[in-house]
Amino acid sequence: MTVKSVLLAFIALLSFSITSLSQAPKFSNEFLSIGVGARAMGMSGAVVANVNDATSAAWNPAGLSGIKSDLQIAAMHAELFAGISKFDYATLATKMDDKRSLAFSIIRFGTDDIPNTLDLIDANGVIDYSKIRSFSVADYAFLVSYSKISPVEGLRYGGNAKIIHRKAGDFGKAWGFGFDLGAQYSSSDWLFGVMAKDITSTFNAWSYQTELFEETFAKTGNEIPKNSTEITLPKLILGAGNKQNLNEKISLLMEINLDMTFDGQRNVLISNDPMSVDPHIGLELGYGDFVFIRGGIQNIQKVKEQDGSTSTIFQPNMGVGVKLGRLSVDYALTNIGSQETLYSNVFSLRLDVNKRSKSE
Repeated sequence: MTVKSVLLAFIALLSFSITSLSQAPKFSNEFLSIGVGARAMGMSGAVVANVNDATSAAWNPAGLSGIKSDLQIAAMHAELFAGISKFDYATLATKMDDKRSLAFSIIRFGTDDIPNTLDLIDANGVIDYSKIRSFSVADYAFLVSYSKISPVEGLRYGGNAKIIHRKAGDFGKAWGFGFDLGAQYSSSDWLFGVMAKDITSTFNAWSYQTELFEETFAKTGNEIPKNSTEITLPKLILGAGNKQNLNEKISLLMEINLDMTFDGQRNVLISNDPMSVDPHIGLELGYGDFVFIRGGIQNIQKVKEQDGSTSTIFQPNMGVGVKLGRLSVDYALTNIGSQETLYSNVFSLRLDVNKRSKSE
Protein backbone atom coordinates (compact mmCIF):
# COMPACT_ATOMS: atom_id res chain seq x y z
CA MET A 1 0.00 0.00 0.00
CA THR A 2 1.43 3.37 -0.99
CA VAL A 3 1.76 6.36 1.32
CA LYS A 4 -0.93 8.13 -0.74
CA SER A 5 -3.35 5.25 -0.23
CA VAL A 6 -2.72 5.25 3.53
CA LEU A 7 -3.30 9.01 3.69
CA LEU A 8 -6.58 8.80 1.73
CA ALA A 9 -7.85 5.98 3.95
CA PHE A 10 -6.82 7.98 7.02
CA ILE A 11 -8.78 11.06 5.90
CA ALA A 12 -11.82 9.02 4.84
CA LEU A 13 -11.97 7.21 8.19
CA LEU A 14 -11.72 10.46 10.13
CA SER A 15 -14.42 12.13 8.00
CA PHE A 16 -16.80 9.21 8.45
CA SER A 17 -16.38 9.24 12.24
CA ILE A 18 -16.94 12.99 12.48
CA THR A 19 -20.01 13.00 10.21
CA SER A 20 -21.77 10.01 11.72
CA LEU A 21 -21.28 11.03 15.35
CA SER A 22 -21.47 14.82 15.26
CA GLN A 23 -24.04 14.91 18.07
CA ALA A 24 -21.84 13.21 20.67
CA PRO A 25 -21.24 15.06 23.96
CA LYS A 26 -18.07 17.04 24.68
CA PHE A 27 -15.25 16.19 27.06
CA SER A 28 -15.44 12.40 27.12
CA ASN A 29 -12.29 10.59 28.34
CA GLU A 30 -10.69 13.97 28.99
CA PHE A 31 -8.09 12.41 31.31
CA LEU A 32 -6.31 11.28 28.14
CA SER A 33 -5.96 14.93 27.07
CA ILE A 34 -3.94 15.91 30.14
CA GLY A 35 -0.76 14.55 28.59
CA VAL A 36 2.16 12.62 30.05
CA GLY A 37 5.81 13.32 30.78
CA ALA A 38 7.19 16.47 32.41
CA ARG A 39 9.14 17.37 29.26
CA ALA A 40 6.00 17.64 27.13
CA MET A 41 3.95 19.27 29.87
CA GLY A 42 6.61 21.93 30.41
CA MET A 43 6.27 22.70 26.68
CA SER A 44 2.47 22.99 27.00
CA GLY A 45 1.98 19.74 25.08
CA ALA A 46 3.38 21.17 21.83
CA VAL A 47 5.34 18.02 20.97
CA VAL A 48 3.34 16.14 18.31
CA ALA A 49 6.05 16.81 15.70
CA ASN A 50 9.18 16.44 17.87
CA VAL A 51 8.43 13.73 20.46
CA ASN A 52 10.76 10.76 19.99
CA ASP A 53 10.88 8.84 23.26
CA ALA A 54 8.69 6.38 25.16
CA THR A 55 6.10 9.07 25.94
CA SER A 56 5.32 9.11 22.19
CA ALA A 57 2.79 6.38 22.92
CA ALA A 58 0.52 9.06 24.40
CA TRP A 59 1.44 12.07 22.22
CA ASN A 60 2.13 10.56 18.78
CA PRO A 61 2.99 6.85 18.44
CA ALA A 62 4.99 7.58 15.28
CA GLY A 63 7.70 9.05 17.54
CA LEU A 64 8.50 5.64 19.06
CA SER A 65 10.71 4.99 16.02
CA GLY A 66 13.02 7.72 17.29
CA ILE A 67 14.11 5.72 20.34
CA LYS A 68 17.85 5.02 20.08
CA SER A 69 18.21 2.38 22.80
CA ASP A 70 17.00 -1.23 22.69
CA LEU A 71 14.59 -0.58 25.55
CA GLN A 72 13.27 2.58 27.15
CA ILE A 73 11.23 2.88 30.34
CA ALA A 74 9.32 6.06 31.23
CA ALA A 75 7.29 6.89 34.32
CA MET A 76 5.52 9.94 35.73
CA HIS A 77 3.73 10.90 38.92
CA ALA A 78 1.77 14.07 39.54
CA GLU A 79 -0.53 15.26 42.32
CA LEU A 80 -3.16 17.56 40.91
CA PHE A 81 -5.63 20.05 42.37
CA ALA A 82 -3.60 20.58 45.55
CA GLY A 83 -3.00 16.84 45.95
CA ILE A 84 -6.65 15.81 45.74
CA SER A 85 -6.12 13.70 42.62
CA LYS A 86 -3.22 11.55 41.42
CA PHE A 87 -2.06 11.13 37.85
CA ASP A 88 0.35 8.30 37.04
CA TYR A 89 1.85 7.00 33.83
CA ALA A 90 4.29 4.23 32.92
CA THR A 91 5.41 2.81 29.59
CA LEU A 92 7.81 0.21 28.29
CA ALA A 93 9.04 0.77 24.73
CA THR A 94 11.31 -1.55 22.75
CA LYS A 95 12.85 -1.65 19.29
CA MET A 96 11.69 -4.71 17.36
CA ASP A 97 14.32 -4.05 14.68
CA ASP A 98 15.91 -1.05 12.94
CA LYS A 99 12.56 0.18 11.61
CA ARG A 100 9.86 -0.99 14.01
CA SER A 101 9.11 -0.20 17.66
CA LEU A 102 6.53 -1.44 20.15
CA ALA A 103 5.31 -0.01 23.46
CA PHE A 104 2.98 -0.93 26.31
CA SER A 105 1.58 1.84 28.52
CA ILE A 106 -0.76 2.39 31.43
CA ILE A 107 -2.33 5.66 32.57
CA ARG A 108 -4.27 6.21 35.80
CA PHE A 109 -6.06 9.36 36.89
CA GLY A 110 -7.86 8.95 40.17
CA THR A 111 -9.18 10.44 43.38
CA ASP A 112 -8.93 8.09 46.36
CA ASP A 113 -10.34 7.90 49.88
CA ILE A 114 -13.67 9.56 49.07
CA PRO A 115 -16.06 9.13 52.04
CA ASN A 116 -19.16 7.07 51.30
CA THR A 117 -21.89 8.46 53.58
CA LEU A 118 -24.87 6.60 52.10
CA ASP A 119 -25.26 4.57 55.30
CA LEU A 120 -24.25 7.32 57.71
CA ILE A 121 -27.81 7.76 59.01
CA ASP A 122 -29.77 4.63 59.87
CA ALA A 123 -33.52 4.06 59.57
CA ASN A 124 -34.08 5.66 63.00
CA GLY A 125 -32.25 8.83 62.08
CA VAL A 126 -29.21 8.00 64.19
CA ILE A 127 -25.82 9.06 62.85
CA ASP A 128 -23.28 6.23 62.97
CA TYR A 129 -19.81 7.33 61.84
CA SER A 130 -18.58 3.74 61.89
CA LYS A 131 -20.70 3.15 58.77
CA ILE A 132 -18.59 5.54 56.68
CA ARG A 133 -16.55 3.72 54.06
CA SER A 134 -14.20 5.11 51.44
CA PHE A 135 -14.01 4.50 47.71
CA SER A 136 -12.02 5.65 44.68
CA VAL A 137 -13.02 7.20 41.38
CA ALA A 138 -10.41 6.36 38.76
CA ASP A 139 -9.89 6.32 35.02
CA TYR A 140 -7.48 3.85 33.42
CA ALA A 141 -6.09 3.52 29.91
CA PHE A 142 -4.05 0.58 28.62
CA LEU A 143 -2.22 1.26 25.34
CA VAL A 144 -0.43 -0.99 22.88
CA SER A 145 1.54 1.18 20.44
CA TYR A 146 3.34 0.39 17.21
CA SER A 147 5.60 2.54 15.07
CA LYS A 148 7.44 2.04 11.79
CA ILE A 149 9.92 4.02 9.71
CA SER A 150 8.59 4.49 6.19
CA PRO A 151 10.64 3.86 3.03
CA VAL A 152 9.96 7.55 2.32
CA GLU A 153 12.92 9.41 3.79
CA GLY A 154 12.01 11.37 6.93
CA LEU A 155 8.56 9.80 7.34
CA ARG A 156 7.45 7.53 10.17
CA TYR A 157 4.00 6.48 11.27
CA GLY A 158 2.31 4.54 14.06
CA GLY A 159 -0.86 3.77 15.97
CA ASN A 160 -2.38 2.92 19.32
CA ALA A 161 -4.93 0.35 20.32
CA LYS A 162 -6.33 1.36 23.70
CA ILE A 163 -8.62 -0.10 26.30
CA ILE A 164 -10.38 2.35 28.62
CA HIS A 165 -11.65 1.42 32.08
CA ARG A 166 -13.45 3.93 34.27
CA LYS A 167 -14.64 3.11 37.75
CA ALA A 168 -16.60 4.92 40.47
CA GLY A 169 -16.19 2.68 43.50
CA ASP A 170 -18.61 -0.24 43.38
CA PHE A 171 -21.38 2.00 42.04
CA GLY A 172 -20.52 2.14 38.34
CA LYS A 173 -17.92 1.20 35.79
CA ALA A 174 -17.28 1.50 32.08
CA TRP A 175 -15.20 -0.30 29.47
CA GLY A 176 -14.19 1.20 26.16
CA PHE A 177 -11.97 0.56 23.17
CA GLY A 178 -10.44 2.88 20.58
CA PHE A 179 -7.64 3.62 18.12
CA ASP A 180 -5.22 6.48 17.47
CA LEU A 181 -3.13 7.07 14.36
CA GLY A 182 -0.12 9.35 13.97
CA ALA A 183 2.67 10.34 11.62
CA GLN A 184 5.80 12.49 11.68
CA TYR A 185 7.93 13.92 8.90
CA SER A 186 11.30 15.64 9.22
CA SER A 187 13.21 17.58 6.59
CA SER A 188 16.44 19.37 7.44
CA ASP A 189 15.66 21.48 10.56
CA TRP A 190 11.88 21.28 10.15
CA LEU A 191 9.58 18.84 11.94
CA PHE A 192 5.94 18.08 11.14
CA GLY A 193 3.44 15.85 12.89
CA VAL A 194 -0.19 14.78 12.82
CA MET A 195 -2.10 12.85 15.46
CA ALA A 196 -5.67 11.59 15.07
CA LYS A 197 -7.01 10.54 18.44
CA ASP A 198 -10.01 8.19 18.68
CA ILE A 199 -9.99 7.86 14.92
CA THR A 200 -13.01 5.54 14.81
CA SER A 201 -14.57 7.22 17.87
CA THR A 202 -14.18 5.54 21.25
CA PHE A 203 -17.21 4.00 22.95
CA ASN A 204 -17.44 3.63 26.74
CA ALA A 205 -20.20 1.28 27.88
CA TRP A 206 -21.34 2.28 31.39
CA SER A 207 -23.10 -0.07 33.83
CA TYR A 208 -24.32 0.80 37.33
CA GLN A 209 -25.01 -1.18 40.51
CA THR A 210 -28.10 0.86 41.30
CA GLU A 211 -29.13 -1.38 44.19
CA LEU A 212 -26.28 0.17 46.19
CA PHE A 213 -27.71 3.70 46.09
CA GLU A 214 -31.20 3.59 44.53
CA GLU A 215 -33.08 3.91 47.83
CA THR A 216 -31.00 6.85 49.06
CA PHE A 217 -31.13 8.62 45.70
CA ALA A 218 -34.91 8.23 45.56
CA LYS A 219 -35.34 9.74 49.03
CA THR A 220 -33.09 12.70 48.26
CA GLY A 221 -34.54 13.41 44.82
CA ASN A 222 -31.37 12.56 42.91
CA GLU A 223 -31.56 11.15 39.41
CA ILE A 224 -30.78 7.45 39.21
CA PRO A 225 -28.30 6.80 36.39
CA LYS A 226 -29.04 4.24 33.70
CA ASN A 227 -26.72 1.99 31.75
CA SER A 228 -25.56 3.95 28.73
CA THR A 229 -22.85 4.43 26.11
CA GLU A 230 -20.49 7.40 26.11
CA ILE A 231 -18.85 8.42 22.83
CA THR A 232 -15.50 10.16 22.36
CA LEU A 233 -15.29 11.88 18.98
CA PRO A 234 -12.05 12.11 16.98
CA LYS A 235 -9.59 14.92 17.63
CA LEU A 236 -7.02 15.97 15.06
CA ILE A 237 -3.73 17.55 16.19
CA LEU A 238 -1.37 19.18 13.70
CA GLY A 239 2.16 20.17 14.66
CA ALA A 240 5.07 22.02 13.07
CA GLY A 241 8.43 22.75 14.65
CA ASN A 242 11.96 23.88 13.97
CA LYS A 243 15.22 22.96 15.69
CA GLN A 244 18.35 25.08 15.37
CA ASN A 245 21.84 24.58 16.74
CA LEU A 246 22.78 28.09 17.86
CA ASN A 247 26.38 26.99 18.44
CA GLU A 248 28.26 23.80 19.21
CA LYS A 249 26.50 23.33 22.56
CA ILE A 250 23.26 25.33 22.54
CA SER A 251 20.16 24.24 20.64
CA LEU A 252 16.70 25.75 20.37
CA LEU A 253 13.53 23.80 19.53
CA MET A 254 10.21 25.56 18.92
CA GLU A 255 6.87 23.97 18.01
CA ILE A 256 3.25 25.00 17.57
CA ASN A 257 0.34 22.55 17.72
CA LEU A 258 -3.26 23.04 16.61
CA ASP A 259 -5.83 20.87 18.41
CA MET A 260 -8.90 20.53 16.20
CA THR A 261 -12.12 19.26 17.79
CA PHE A 262 -15.36 18.49 15.97
CA ASP A 263 -18.01 18.53 18.71
CA GLY A 264 -19.20 22.12 18.38
CA GLN A 265 -18.01 25.40 19.81
CA ARG A 266 -15.50 25.37 22.66
CA ASN A 267 -14.05 28.29 24.57
CA VAL A 268 -10.76 28.33 22.64
CA LEU A 269 -9.00 30.88 20.45
CA ILE A 270 -10.76 29.79 17.24
CA SER A 271 -14.31 28.75 18.13
CA ASN A 272 -16.75 27.62 15.47
CA ASP A 273 -19.47 25.04 14.95
CA PRO A 274 -18.77 22.20 14.48
CA MET A 275 -14.95 22.68 14.51
CA SER A 276 -12.87 24.56 17.06
CA VAL A 277 -9.09 25.07 17.01
CA ASP A 278 -6.97 25.34 20.15
CA PRO A 279 -3.34 26.41 19.50
CA HIS A 280 -0.50 25.86 21.95
CA ILE A 281 3.18 26.69 21.68
CA GLY A 282 6.29 25.25 23.31
CA LEU A 283 10.04 25.72 23.23
CA GLU A 284 13.09 23.92 24.58
CA LEU A 285 16.55 25.39 25.05
CA GLY A 286 19.24 22.74 25.39
CA TYR A 287 22.85 22.93 26.49
CA GLY A 288 25.25 20.17 25.48
CA ASP A 289 22.45 17.56 25.39
CA PHE A 290 22.70 17.72 29.19
CA VAL A 291 20.50 20.51 30.61
CA PHE A 292 17.19 21.67 29.12
CA ILE A 293 14.99 24.67 29.92
CA ARG A 294 11.40 24.58 28.64
CA GLY A 295 8.38 26.80 28.42
CA GLY A 296 5.10 27.18 26.64
CA ILE A 297 1.58 28.60 26.58
CA GLN A 298 -1.77 26.85 26.21
CA ASN A 299 -5.46 27.20 27.11
CA ILE A 300 -5.83 30.47 25.21
CA GLN A 301 -9.38 31.59 26.02
CA LYS A 302 -11.64 34.58 25.81
CA VAL A 303 -13.32 35.66 29.03
CA LYS A 304 -15.96 38.26 29.76
CA GLU A 305 -15.04 40.86 32.36
CA GLN A 306 -17.42 42.39 34.89
CA ASP A 307 -17.78 45.54 32.78
CA GLY A 308 -18.94 43.46 29.82
CA SER A 309 -15.70 43.69 27.86
CA THR A 310 -13.85 40.62 26.58
CA SER A 311 -10.21 39.80 27.21
CA THR A 312 -7.91 36.99 26.18
CA ILE A 313 -6.11 34.92 28.80
CA PHE A 314 -3.65 32.04 28.53
CA GLN A 315 -1.83 29.54 30.72
CA PRO A 316 1.98 29.58 30.88
CA ASN A 317 3.98 26.46 31.75
CA MET A 318 7.66 25.89 32.44
CA GLY A 319 10.05 23.05 33.11
CA VAL A 320 13.63 21.83 33.29
CA GLY A 321 15.35 18.57 32.46
CA VAL A 322 18.69 16.89 33.07
CA LYS A 323 20.16 13.98 31.14
CA LEU A 324 22.56 11.87 33.20
CA GLY A 325 23.88 9.22 30.86
CA ARG A 326 21.04 6.81 30.21
CA LEU A 327 18.75 8.45 32.80
CA SER A 328 16.71 11.58 32.08
CA VAL A 329 14.98 13.47 34.89
CA ASP A 330 12.34 16.06 33.98
CA TYR A 331 10.26 18.52 35.99
CA ALA A 332 7.34 20.74 34.98
CA LEU A 333 5.30 23.38 36.74
CA THR A 334 1.92 23.30 35.06
CA ASN A 335 -1.72 24.14 35.64
CA ILE A 336 -4.12 21.33 34.75
CA GLY A 337 -7.84 21.75 34.39
CA SER A 338 -8.42 25.40 35.24
CA GLN A 339 -7.35 28.99 34.67
CA GLU A 340 -6.83 29.57 38.38
CA THR A 341 -3.40 29.89 39.99
CA LEU A 342 -3.45 26.25 41.12
CA TYR A 343 -0.25 24.85 39.65
CA SER A 344 1.01 21.30 40.01
CA ASN A 345 4.51 19.85 40.24
CA VAL A 346 5.11 17.09 37.71
CA PHE A 347 8.12 14.75 37.77
CA SER A 348 9.04 12.09 35.25
CA LEU A 349 11.92 9.74 34.49
CA ARG A 350 13.21 8.02 31.36
CA LEU A 351 15.74 5.21 31.39
CA ASP A 352 17.51 3.77 28.34
CA VAL A 353 18.54 0.11 28.51
CA ASN A 354 20.78 -1.52 25.91
CA LYS A 355 21.09 -5.25 25.45
CA ARG A 356 24.40 -6.85 26.31
CA SER A 357 26.38 -8.18 23.39
CA LYS A 358 27.19 -11.89 23.32
CA SER A 359 30.86 -11.15 24.01
CA GLU A 360 30.06 -9.40 27.31
